[in-house]
Amino acid sequence: MARLLSMLLALVLLAACDGGAPKVNIGMAAPEFASVGLDGSAVRFPEDFRGHPLVIRFWADWCRYCAGEMQAIDRVYRRLQARGLRVVAVNVGQDRDTVVAFVRGIGIAYPALLDESSAITRRYGVTGLPTTYFVGADGQIKAKAVGETDEATFGRLAEALL
Repeated sequence: MARLLSMLLALVLLAACDGGAPKVNIGMAAPEFASVGLDGSAVRFPEDFRGHPLVIRFWADWCRYCAGEMQAIDRVYRRLQARGLRVVAVNVGQDRDTVVAFVRGIGIAYPALLDESSAITRRYGVTGLPTTYFVGADGQIKAKAVGETDEATFGRLAEALL
């Protein structure tokens, strides 16, 4: 019951914080952010991804579409990683233990980042999950997907970054 209440609170806070949140859209520079990976390493955008196209995926374990889509993203990532594609999965408002258990359960190869306070989520103006931004090597947003996308659509959008 406590977990359900915390998830509902996170949703309410995410929605309530949207009032002044910027709407990050195609053609705009992707906002900078700093986070921590599940291994404890610091991750900074754009510094750590300079010169590489990047997919930024916002998700949570309670999102009914996220697990399957994240596995589809992983298949595309594995095919395109050698060509320079980078992918990060930014978890929205959940603790490290929850994120680790979920990521291990679905077996993805790309890194998951923590956003326990949802600061990155707000900075990107995310109002629903899943939301995915496709960022070119120049740091500009080239495409945005709100809601579930299939593997073919994700692959086409990721290929366009390369």
